[in-house]
Amino acid sequence: MARLGQTFDRMLGFLKEPVVVTVEINMNVMVLTLMGLISRLWGLSYPRAVVFDEVYYGQFVSLYMKRIFFVDDSGPPFGHMLLALGGYLGGFDGNFLWNRIGAEYSMNVPVWSLRLLPALAGALCVPLAYQILVELQFSHCAALGAALLILLENSLITQSRFMLLESVLIFFILLAVLSYLKFYNLKKHSSFSGSWWFWLLLTGVACSCAVGVKYMGLFTYILLLTTAGLHFWHVIGDQNLSNVSLMCHFLARGLALIIIPVAMYVSFFYVHLTLLYRSGPHDQIMTSAFQASLEGGLARITQGQPLEVAYGSQVTLRNVLGKPMQCWLHSHTNTYPIRYENGRGSSHQQQVTCYPFKDVNNWWIVKDPGMQQLVVSNPPRPVRHGHIVQLVHGITTRYLNTHDVAAPLSPHSQEVSCYIDYNISMPAQNLWRVEIVNRESDTDVWKTILSEVRFVHVNTSAVLKLSGASLPEWGYRQLEVVGEKLSKGYHQSMVWNVEEHRYGKSLEQKEREVELHSPTQMDISKNLSFMAKFTELQWKILTLKNEDTEHKYSSSALDWITMDTNIAYWLHPTSSAQIHLLGNVVTWASANVAALIYTCLSLWYLIRRRRKIYDIPEDAWQLWVSAGGICLGGWAVNYLPFFGMEKTLFLYHYLPALTFQILLIPIVLQHISDHLCRSVLLKSMFTALIVAWFSSVYFVYCTFSPVTYGEPSLSVTELKDLRWKDSWNILIRKQ
Repeated sequence: MARLGQTFDRMLGFLKEPVVVTVEINMNVMVLTLMGLISRLWGLSYPRAVVFDEVYYGQFVSLYMKRIFFVDDSGPPFGHMLLALGGYLGGFDGNFLWNRIGAEYSMNVPVWSLRLLPALAGALCVPLAYQILVELQFSHCAALGAALLILLENSLITQSRFMLLESVLIFFILLAVLSYLKFYNLKKHSSFSGSWWFWLLLTGVACSCAVGVKYMGLFTYILLLTTAGLHFWHVIGDQNLSNVSLMCHFLARGLALIIIPVAMYVSFFYVHLTLLYRSGPHDQIMTSAFQASLEGGLARITQGQPLEVAYGSQVTLRNVLGKPMQCWLHSHTNTYPIRYENGRGSSHQQQVTCYPFKDVNNWWIVKDPGMQQLVVSNPPRPVRHGHIVQLVHGITTRYLNTHDVAAPLSPHSQEVSCYIDYNISMPAQNLWRVEIVNRESDTDVWKTILSEVRFVHVNTSAVLKLSGASLPEWGYRQLEVVGEKLSKGYHQSMVWNVEEHRYGKSLEQKEREVELHSPTQMDISKNLSFMAKFTELQWKILTLKNEDTEHKYSSSALDWITMDTNIAYWLHPTSSAQIHLLGNVVTWASANVAALIYTCLSLWYLIRRRRKIYDIPEDAWQLWVSAGGICLGGWAVNYLPFFGMEKTLFLYHYLPALTFQILLIPIVLQHISDHLCRSVLLKSMFTALIVAWFSSVYFVYCTFSPVTYGEPSLSVTELKDLRWKDSWNILIRKQ
């Protein structure tokens, strides 16, 4: 008992002494964070009007508030969800018409809340820049210079003060870089410690968030993966590490930098699809199965449909491609003209088209070629992969047919028609083999909505296909359907799925026509897994392209380096107050010069080192290379890909690359001061030059502040004085 009491006393011994917590506060970081918050949050609700791309992102925020599904081809949903979070925290109900730039916000729109998260992200980029240079082993003075350059960069201020995503993207990019540098600097002394795991995991999380905001984040993610790979290559060469330890290092990096980011990326879509469960205006580009999984819309139409397509089923067939628009296999009583405008002849059979609207003429009956009945037997006989069917047009009762006659607009393909018996030597060729493209086995049943099928013509092996061409007036501008003779693979234009479905019961044609107009009343299982929805939505985001139209403020990637372009974000309706995306001219020019100096110096050092001449110590050389790999590499991967992109480009696309280039400026300055200014006099002169240069940065920041913050309003003369380049579009009101 005595021993137990002694043990108990030792366990509670810590209570005899006061608990002391020591906190280390970096005042530089605190002050920089405060300055960043002031510069980005000051007057955040001004202007209380739609500013540039807020008209674009605001629509998605409203749809989130109303839980209505949408697709944005510009990127993943995480950034949109963050903006929607700001609206949710501000109590936004989603009721605002985002129809034009400059529209005044109504009182129900929490402007400050909607702009808060981008502004906070922009503000935190300032201390992040400071800490990145500290982790790169540069002086606190150089780190402070990098932070102040980010703080005083007009373009970054403008972009972070509105409901836009670039500042959020840059924040996660810098956070990923900082986290990796902290992890790398820890690994030599405390591998697998709590801090080691924290920074490694945070690197992966930040990378995933960056990619989730915009696909541009993928560039920095690849840069960090490459850097991590090179560093791990050096770890492999460490003879002090056992094979087991090496494998643990490899698995830890794989988990944190690949598996967790991928899992998080998928989770963004899970939350997105969970929140947006209602049908909306973007449903039409998704497959029937996806549409049917949403509340309202197609789900309302297809509710109660039978699952398995049987002989006698009445169906509508939607083309899976959905381009140039969604459409359904269609026929009507009109026939192809005897001769086309170019003199070619046709079969003069009943037209078959693809019609982009719901219509009773979209209904077809799946018939067994060996039987005459057009109703479903009891029990129903399901159609399986490989079965031969005839497709009977519901209203006209003519059979879907194709033959060796050139299609109206695609002469290398066969015409598709509904067969009319003209009593001439043109026999019916109306047998089609059903091929289920997404089958799991060769005995799969043809299912409503879920099955994607090809129809292969038995006589000619042609495949029923949507050509996408619009027929002339005689075809009512509907889309051409053809028989593709040479079919390789399963292009979506050849694939169809049953969207609406009922089991036919009416034997007489008149009764059948009434039946085709009536709603279905049977049950259907339409479960679509999350992974199926994720895969489809991801594919749509990657492949869906809006028609690019020339924008007044679009620019080329070459215009960005010298800032030969700007973007007018907002103009006051009555005064000359306005907001522009314009950078700090001195900073942009200095960033270009710094990149040039770094490149030239690196080449010089490399050539000299090849000749065994070492101008700087080895540790300084390693520092120089690693800093350039992060900063100049970050600029390159975030800028050069735009030269190969076929999309409308704007100046704000350059901001992530610019941020990395700005970080390079104090790195080059410190290197010149430490290693090239070899005398006290030179160092003093160089320091004075830096002070003068930084004063000019601050001067330009102050000069352009009125068009960065939108106030005060400037006179016509003052506005003209701001037009430092002829290519800048400063707005001048006509007197």
